[in-house]
Order: sequence, then structure tokens, then C-alpha cells
Amino acid sequence: MLSCKETTHLLSEAQDRQLDLGERFALKMHLLMCQGCSNYRTQMDFLRQACDRLKVTNTETEQP
Repeated sequence: MLSCKETTHLLSEAQDRQLDLGERFALKMHLLMCQGCSNYRTQMDFLRQACDRLKVTNTETEQP
């Protein structure tokens, strides 16, 4: 089973690339048992969405 450190690293990696089947399985198993890492995942998703929205808003308001 993955440690919390390995899990948070994989969650960060998953933001930038497709995880392989083994990584996804190990990650899912850890997240089922660890509330702390599940919360970290939720927070990472929220921050990613917020940054994407900010980027879109800044692009729309820029003047040529």
C-alpha cells in the first residue's frame, strides 16, 4: 500500500499526466482508507479549477 507521501506525489502527478493502471489502483485503494489524502485530493481539485477560472477571466479582460 502507498504511503501518504507517495499518494500526495501521485495526486500531483495526476494533474499533469495520465497515471498507469497500477498507479490508479494503488491510489484508489489508499484514498478509500485515508481521509487526510482524500481531503488533499479535494483541495487539489478545487485549486486547479480556481486557477483555470482565473486564467480564463484574465484572458477575457486583456485588451490587445
